Amino acid sequence: MKKINIGILSLFLAGGLVMSSCGDSFLTASSTEQQEAGSAATEGAILSNLASTYQVLLFDSYANNNYNSILLMSDLRSDDIFKGGGDAGDQNQLYKLSQFASSSAETIDGLWSIYFTGLARANNAIISCKNAVEVDNNKLVQYNAEAHFLRAYYVHLLWKFWGNIPFFEEPLATPPYMTKQLAADEIYEKIMADLEVACEDGSLPMKMTGDNLGKASRAAALMLKARVVLYQKDVNKYAEVTKDMADIIQSGEFKLFKDFDAMWEDENEFCEESVFESNQMPEGKSWASGWSGYGTNYPAFISPNDLKDPKGVFKGGWGFAPVRPAAYEMYEKGDLRREGSINAWEEGSYVGRFQNTGYFMRKYAARVGYNKAPYDVDLNYSNNVRIFRYAEVLLNYAELVKIQGQAEVGGVSAQKCLDDVRERAFGKANSIPATPENIKLERRREFLGEGMRFWDLVRWGDAETVLTESLPEYNSERKFEDWMKYIPIPQGEMEKTKGTDYELVQNGQWK
Repeated sequence: MKKINIGILSLFLAGGLVMSSCGDSFLTASSTEQQEAGSAATEGAILSNLASTYQVLLFDSYANNNYNSILLMSDLRSDDIFKGGGDAGDQNQLYKLSQFASSSAETIDGLWSIYFTGLARANNAIISCKNAVEVDNNKLVQYNAEAHFLRAYYVHLLWKFWGNIPFFEEPLATPPYMTKQLAADEIYEKIMADLEVACEDGSLPMKMTGDNLGKASRAAALMLKARVVLYQKDVNKYAEVTKDMADIIQSGEFKLFKDFDAMWEDENEFCEESVFESNQMPEGKSWASGWSGYGTNYPAFISPNDLKDPKGVFKGGWGFAPVRPAAYEMYEKGDLRREGSINAWEEGSYVGRFQNTGYFMRKYAARVGYNKAPYDVDLNYSNNVRIFRYAEVLLNYAELVKIQGQAEVGGVSAQKCLDDVRERAFGKANSIPATPENIKLERRREFLGEGMRFWDLVRWGDAETVLTESLPEYNSERKFEDWMKYIPIPQGEMEKTKGTDYELVQNGQWK
């Protein structure tokens, strides 16, 4: 049964009171602003702004009339899945993304709107914390840390996709409602400044429990810091991040969930392995307005067309994101993660579509009972997105020690971290040496379908070799160059700033 956290749900509902114009351009002041600049903010106002900021986590599967699941947008450029769907022209911007052939006119502009909305809302939450009156100081410190974490999280996604982006910390309340574009390295420093606040010892508990489930924790902030530092290849921070991972491990607050396959079911959301996840619920979204509600479209998007599951567990969908045969075949014999990550459907049990392989992602697949009338069912699945898992903590630590050359911390063994992940995967001990090659492959096997593979290949320097391919049988002919890690800034955003002092500069060689 779906776990509904009453505490966080009530916050989301409160946030809904101030969402009448969300989805506006990032260049306008956010609709969540509750107080005039410099005016006092009550605890209720702070919580309303925070709730509105958290709710952006629920928007990325369908908002701004775009299907822009962050998992899919990341994985489409990897070597794990194809685009799929009806044909190449079905969501053509996604096919172009997968082929490294995007343009400013055909790119995933929904994510731009979604995460700039998140930035604006986080700004308002931070400002309300600064202007707090009669709020318990311990609570205020936590609220401020949560707001800084959320701003860092949304901005880090804009940074990874676009690199050189506009950035602002105050509402853009006067014409022309614009701000300067910063270089990617400058954005990195902004993210790290926010994470310094979020990670400050004592600001957040290592793990959230009870009514606070779904909120940011210290472990979540440390995990985001690790992702950002590793992607930036900031070697000066590697020792610090290695210690962060060791701190999470030694806290004893998390452990691997025993049953890898069952971990993705509703009843195991917020389980012992969960560090941070979105709290999707099967209600509220509609085709008329994706900027509302709590459900997700991702399961419908990635499930096979017209599926007839003889076991009655899974439902059909739109046939996007078929898993590549090579990804299915990378698992060793006895590795339970293959069947826990990929559904291999027999011919005739569904209708094959573009780039069909017979393999589909299982973790977030559409399941019977995970949505309900009267809501638009394809938009309102209840599958939570697991943003950070304890398995990533273990594999981050193993990588930092064995690939990035950091010293082990406090007796935490990198080899044991890898062994623990593999023991869960096989249901028994199955140790292999913690070599760079093995750790990289283990990350791919563990996190298939979780939006991590492309970013890993880029930061390791492996993308140009791995992602350049000629697969005419699957309509995939592509060549990756490093500048393509940043996608085109949407044409509409370029045109808004043209001729002003804030004119945006396009990324790389994109047109």
